[in-house]
Amino acid sequence: MEKNQKINCTVTSCKYNNKQYQECSLGQIIVTPIIGCETKEPDESMCSSYKYDEREKI
Repeated sequence: MEKNQKINCTVTSCKYNNKQYQECSLGQIIVTPIIGCETKEPDESMCSSYKYDEREKI
């Protein structure tokens, strides 16, 4: 795998999202399957590194 890859992300409620650039600030993420979801579409997986940004409440 190539070093210095970027993870683009538009989930603005995640504390790791750099909203200005729509990029994840983590060096790596964990992607996990959703059990029982077999749609053959992106909704079969999710970012398990997601953490809610408490600042979004303000």
